[in-house]
Amino acid sequence: MTAVLDSHVHFWDPRQLRYPWLDDVDRLNRPFTPDDFPARHDVIVVEAGRVPGDAAAEIAWIRREAQRHPWIRGIVAHADLEHPEEASRFAGDPFVVGVRRNVQDEAPGFLEGKDFRAGVRLLGETGLPFDACVRAHQLPELTALAEACPRTTIVLDHLGKPSPGGPGYSRWCQDLRRLARHGNVRCKLSGLATETVPGTARSQVVDALKEALDAFGPGRCLYGSDWPVMTLATDHEAWLDAVHTALDGHPAEAVLRHNAEKTYLARAALGQAGRKDPE
Repeated sequence: MTAVLDSHVHFWDPRQLRYPWLDDVDRLNRPFTPDDFPARHDVIVVEAGRVPGDAAAEIAWIRREAQRHPWIRGIVAHADLEHPEEASRFAGDPFVVGVRRNVQDEAPGFLEGKDFRAGVRLLGETGLPFDACVRAHQLPELTALAEACPRTTIVLDHLGKPSPGGPGYSRWCQDLRRLARHGNVRCKLSGLATETVPGTARSQVVDALKEALDAFGPGRCLYGSDWPVMTLATDHEAWLDAVHTALDGHPAEAVLRHNAEKTYLARAALGQAGRKDPE
């Protein structure tokens, strides 16, 4: 059985840090910590939308949790990339394996901003990937960003948040394939369940996963659970099973582990030194 490296897991504790978006999601507005995670395979933790000023505190907390749970391999941390100097702040910290600036609710044209693009380019110079959390209508902007920043690895979160079988699905398929033409872009097979209209057939979800696999190829797709957000629509075992179904005929090891290792962990080996707060 393939040893999984889940490329997209969130942990949060509202008793320690403030997460404004949780105010509107009662079912998630409680602690979800490594002790609650339903599997015991390796994970990459992704920043969880705490207030921007607490980004360093979030990293420090996850680093302490990694000392107790060595299956936490690193964090994709928040940085305000529209301030380009922020892009290099993690260059010397091997525990930070990527950077995300959640842009899904930004105004049209945000990804085209001069300063934002400068920040994304600087990530490439430091060897850090950029996690792009966008909505389906932003895929053309992300395609232009990928072209403008060819030395930066861009990881598309949640397939760009389409709604399988819903309005705009055909347009998403076209835009996804245009994005996939850029070899510096990867795609996470994650987050789709919560974008799907209740009652949608499982086969339509699997078809969307297959669409991404066909567009990017199994060498540029990464498995991610999006736990615990995914619990709003499914459970950990069911989502992993859906990805396994979509992977029929493809090399599962690449998608379930090796691509995430190459994307996030190749920059530096995560030893004990990386789990300590940098001096």
